[in-house]
Amino acid sequence: MTTEPNDLDGPPGTGAPGELLPRLAARLIDAIVVAVVGAPLGFMLDFNFVWLALQAALVFGYFVALDAYHGTTLGKQLLGLKVTGPDGHKPTIQQASVREAFTLLGAIPFVGGVLAAIAWIVIAVTIHGSALKQGKHDELAGGTRVLRA
Repeated sequence: MTTEPNDLDGPPGTGAPGELLPRLAARLIDAIVVAVVGAPLGFMLDFNFVWLALQAALVFGYFVALDAYHGTTLGKQLLGLKVTGPDGHKPTIQQASVREAFTLLGAIPFVGGVLAAIAWIVIAVTIHGSALKQGKHDELAGGTRVLRA
């Protein structure tokens, strides 16, 4: 266990809010990164339910681990974005897990795709309507924020 501060580059919580389109672009980049790993696994498993559950876990783990430990994913880093917790430092594992829980919706049999689409719409609308550009997932995670690094 480390006793180092949980800081990002620069003073905690600094930076302008990350706008919706760069955030969506970062998600697309991250989706491609995760697909590079998940697609071969899908071919081996015939894209069955086991693959769907593993893919959901991979997506969830990717975002939670990178956001909590680095404050950014590969996509966010390429587009100059970072995630902070409500205190301005990197989000905790718990905050990152709550923030990314919606990524697991797609693995629910039969209705997962619809639930995931609804979650994406709610998140996009709430980011767009928020002065701090916080989505519903940021609110549920206690006030996490995506900032321009």
